[in-house]
Amino acid sequence: MSKIRELEPKNVFSYFDDICSIPHGSGNTAAISDYLVKFAVDHSLRYRKETCGNVIIKKAATPGYEHADTVMLQGHMDMVTVKNEGCGLDLEHDHILPAITEDGEWIYARGTSLGGDDGIALAFCLAILDDNTLPHPALEAVFTVDEEIGLLGASALDASDLTSSILLNMDSEEDGCFLTSCAGGATVKCIFPVVRESRTGSVFEFEISGLTGGHSGGDAHLEQANANLLLGRFLAEISDAVDFGIVDICGGEVDNAIPVEAAVRLIIKEKDTAALEGAVSRFCSDIRREYATKEPDMTFSLTPLSGGAVMAVVKESAKPLIAALELLPAGIQRRMPDIPDMIQTSLNLGVIAMSENKVKLTYSVRSSSATEKAWLIKRMGDLTEILGGHAAVEGSYPAWEYIPGSRIQKIMSETYEKLSGKRPTLTGIHAGVECGILSVKLPGLDCISYGPQMSDIHTTRERLNIKSVKQTYELTLKVLEKLR
Repeated sequence: MSKIRELEPKNVFSYFDDICSIPHGSGNTAAISDYLVKFAVDHSLRYRKETCGNVIIKKAATPGYEHADTVMLQGHMDMVTVKNEGCGLDLEHDHILPAITEDGEWIYARGTSLGGDDGIALAFCLAILDDNTLPHPALEAVFTVDEEIGLLGASALDASDLTSSILLNMDSEEDGCFLTSCAGGATVKCIFPVVRESRTGSVFEFEISGLTGGHSGGDAHLEQANANLLLGRFLAEISDAVDFGIVDICGGEVDNAIPVEAAVRLIIKEKDTAALEGAVSRFCSDIRREYATKEPDMTFSLTPLSGGAVMAVVKESAKPLIAALELLPAGIQRRMPDIPDMIQTSLNLGVIAMSENKVKLTYSVRSSSATEKAWLIKRMGDLTEILGGHAAVEGSYPAWEYIPGSRIQKIMSETYEKLSGKRPTLTGIHAGVECGILSVKLPGLDCISYGPQMSDIHTTRERLNIKSVKQTYELTLKVLEKLR
């Protein structure tokens, strides 16, 4: 038996171990959706499965709670799947390998992200639905797909048969910090056509790796280096010193994670090898100095590859692409006017992907201001068009605005303080939370987002604190008991 299943509370960790055994990256949630349906059938619970893969499971109130407000328990099925270089797992088909740290305090995954975001929410919900001894109001457990790539499941959700007045969203990762508002956002894809020609010469691959990375919203304030932006700067800076053609370019894995690696393959004339090496040396020296504190493990490599004739992007196509990487907005755009420690508007160039005839730059745009978000997206689209490309906006979602006098905020805060002896922090977040969409679909929905302690989500350093899982589960059960 897995050691994960022996942890307390066993019902929560048993379900979490089940979830880890099922591949469930964004866009690959069919199997986990089927698992949830089977759970509902096996436990004789009412359910429905939507075309997109969302699953809704309902459970009646226990005696004495028949007239209490219905409560929605909510989390998303998908996880951000990233892995270390050299990891042999195919995360489309292979499950992750959870393990416990030597000190016995944390769960992590060997060589990959863990998916505690948001697998632990699913485990909480299933453990509650499975336990017939718990007192609680009527429950609607809403499991959504593809939250990590634009809150797509929440956007597609049919809420017409839902009656919840209170939402417990379990998609936060700081113990004792309850979210009461969030930024809205969108995915923006800036697409540039490229034309290729046959070129003969020496081929080199330049790679940036070893960056810290992190969540493009929750970690934006740290202003870590972005591998894709550095790669764009590299191309812009060496273009005056070396005549090169772009053979291939790539970077990042998902739009809402700060990319830790990016690479480009270039073809040059053999006589320009020394010039390229000199330009690379100068660039690397500058970047290491600029990020000496924030990115101590950053590495650069210039590797010669097999030369000869290759198809490379012509200069007329490469120039606007490089200009876009250089000139399109990136990073923090504005901080909250009244709360400088919080970010109001930002964007992250998460993915660079090249095909035979185009290059796609995928950005995650976030803002607590709907008008500011719209203006930023317009600027991106206008500049992309000026440079000969076109922009597509997907997965736009609204901000979740703070509600003064929230009942669930009061109950959660009082219960947490009684259990822990500490006052919780109530705050907003510069990231998308499904509460924004769900509160639009169910007007008046009283929402709060919380969860156990996690660190470095969306990276291979992701950790889930075992003690905090137990405490957060106990908090959830006490709150449900108080919602009589």
